[in-house]
Amino acid sequence: MDLKFEKLHEDFGARISSFNPKKLLSKDFATQIMAAIDEYSFLHFPKQVINEKKHLAFTRLLGIPEINHVKFGQEGVTDYFYTIGNVQHGGGALPNSHKTVIFQTGNNMWHSDSSFQKTPAFATITYACETPTVGGETEFVSCRSAYTRLPDLIKKEIDRLIVVHDYLFSRSKVSQDAVTPSHAVSLPPVRHKLVRENTAIRRKNYYIGSHAKEIEGWSFCESRRLLDDLLERATKADYIFTHQWEKGDFVIWDNRCLLHRGKGYDADLYRRRMRQTRVKEK
Repeated sequence: MDLKFEKLHEDFGARISSFNPKKLLSKDFATQIMAAIDEYSFLHFPKQVINEKKHLAFTRLLGIPEINHVKFGQEGVTDYFYTIGNVQHGGGALPNSHKTVIFQTGNNMWHSDSSFQKTPAFATITYACETPTVGGETEFVSCRSAYTRLPDLIKKEIDRLIVVHDYLFSRSKVSQDAVTPSHAVSLPPVRHKLVRENTAIRRKNYYIGSHAKEIEGWSFCESRRLLDDLLERATKADYIFTHQWEKGDFVIWDNRCLLHRGKGYDADLYRRRMRQTRVKEK
């Protein structure tokens, strides 16, 4: 396929407007998209019409779909779709005061999807079904580019460190009872290298975000000092790309090296429904 990439930010990101939707489920297209993810980290296909069946089938072409950990942890249900926003399956919209909307405000912290799992998410694939006219944007930064900007002394310091990622740690900032007991049991803390490498393109990044609690073998205060400093370095204003969602947007991003956060919206006034799947790392 003759895909044309329009760069979105100096550090990462591309818009693809020459896409033929009929090729979505071809193996050749999946191969090209995997290579484009390595290069650009963030891919935007505007004005698409993609149903759930095609969405999930495309997800499987890229790898193993991640099970929705919320439904599995709370209800024991195996489902591969996440619904991001206040619009439920029946079509009703939840207000700001609803516990589900409050719970999702945790997404407004910088994070990498599912870094709290032993096998985290490689890619997130999101389709915009309904979008608010005010708010609801998503911000992205590249921790690959941020790593290249680090002084050599810091690169050397962090190269062999291990970070504990903990879902309860991040969600406790939203509410102390945000996670049910069964959900908590299903997601124990996990260990990940702080510095990771994409071996396909031989580029390193650091792996942090709201789920990153502390550095193994360090005190909590020492851990937070370094992790918070790395986050601040990555998220300076010039390094942020803001995606303004429109209905029909089909977006893929690389959780191995990107951090993202929602900017929030008024659920009392607007409807927001994003259909999302995630591909597990190999």
